[in-house]
Amino acid sequence: MSPVSSTQSVPEAGAIPAHIAIIMDGNGRWANKRHLPRAAGHAKGVDRVEEIVQACIKRGVTHLTLFAFSSENWRRPADEVSLLMRLFMAVLERQIERMHSNNIRLRIIGDITQFEPRLRDLIEKAESRTAGNTRFTLTVAANYGGRWDILNAVNRLINAHPELAQQAEPVSEAALQPYLAMHDAPEPDLFIRTGGEQRISNFLLWQLAYTELYFTEVFWPDFDTKQLDLAIASYQQRERRFGRTSAQVNDKC
Repeated sequence: MSPVSSTQSVPEAGAIPAHIAIIMDGNGRWANKRHLPRAAGHAKGVDRVEEIVQACIKRGVTHLTLFAFSSENWRRPADEVSLLMRLFMAVLERQIERMHSNNIRLRIIGDITQFEPRLRDLIEKAESRTAGNTRFTLTVAANYGGRWDILNAVNRLINAHPELAQQAEPVSEAALQPYLAMHDAPEPDLFIRTGGEQRISNFLLWQLAYTELYFTEVFWPDFDTKQLDLAIASYQQRERRFGRTSAQVNDKC
């Protein structure tokens, strides 16, 4: 069954967000503040991921999506990009069996064609190894951009159904949905960005239509379980109306 679209109908909204999406920002600034190389910040940030995954599972979250590397991050210094790729490969090699034994499904979204063959091979093996796992889904956005996602979905739809290009009828949201990178996941309930910036930065542009946004000054390497609980507590204070009035939400009309 396809996930519920928040612009087509009203999704269920529980006290615990089913899906959390995070931009893990501030690794470099965390390192600079401590007079360490930026590499140390990225390494510390990788270590933080496992803690947050386990905390999400314990709290009843079923999906976590992490923005690891954007399509714009290629603009960074070459040595930093190379480091990020090496860290990515190391995590896949080191953690995939642990994820599998914990019934965690790993998905990688983004244009992986630009990665070197060894990394692409590791991604494919990791996704295949964990494909049948059902306890929790961890999605990592790597070389991903929201605009790329939408354009890629449109092109895939037209390639699959070339007759649509000749039709006068507009393409529906339901027709496009299966071709989006997150087509089989519920839309995020809660978006978190660490590091003090208050931007979405081309992340999940389609999927964040009705997501609750939470920004924190805390750098990602310091974003621990306590910080996650603060974000969830903020979410629990929101009234999720999805275009309705407060009276409708509270069954007063």
